[in-house]
Amino acid sequence: MNTIITILIIATGTSIMNNGDKTGLWLEEYAVPYMKFKEQGFEVTVATIDGGVVPIDPNSLEGQKPEWKEAMDTLNTSVMLKDVKSENYQAVYIPGGHGAMFDLADDKVVKSVIAQFADNNKIVSSICHGPASLVGVKLKNGKYLVDGKKLVSFTNSEEDEVNKSKLMPFMLESKLVEQGAIFQAKANWADNVVVDGNLITGQNPSGSASIAEAIVEKLKKK
Repeated sequence: MNTIITILIIATGTSIMNNGDKTGLWLEEYAVPYMKFKEQGFEVTVATIDGGVVPIDPNSLEGQKPEWKEAMDTLNTSVMLKDVKSENYQAVYIPGGHGAMFDLADDKVVKSVIAQFADNNKIVSSICHGPASLVGVKLKNGKYLVDGKKLVSFTNSEEDEVNKSKLMPFMLESKLVEQGAIFQAKANWADNVVVDGNLITGQNPSGSASIAEAIVEKLKKK
């Protein structure tokens, strides 16, 4: 009998930035992978730090598609991350949205869960601002998870282009490089996904389908 593949998605719970602007999850980065995972018959659990409704960045609603409704409905009832057992999942995926910079970047439970996946040779995947969750994650060997790893995230150049750099608690690309990441950016808004072993990362929303396909491919090989 085939084992059902299970994926944990960790989403931001932050809806407001420090200046009062609305933020949250970037919808495409959640909905496109979610639908691709479900097409494969994977089981998906959505978690946030505090549970409950996942806020959606209003700017990301402009590109929503009717077929995303199922995915959007699941954002009404996320579970609390502290109640999740990482051993029940084969992969973790962290979508972006500027909200991730404000909660996923410095939460101890987030760091612990991601480290558990990495230390057990499971897939850790993330896109855009989602890799803020990887900042500060340390493995059992004491090294940063990103140290020596090829990866990508929303770039400093892209942050500058959307005029959000001064609103961020830190520049994500710079912080990942500071912790030893081998950053592999492409041009602004390029569909760019980087795979380094069990670490799969994407640069921006245009890579939403590509990162989902890379995760599916890796899971099918395990």
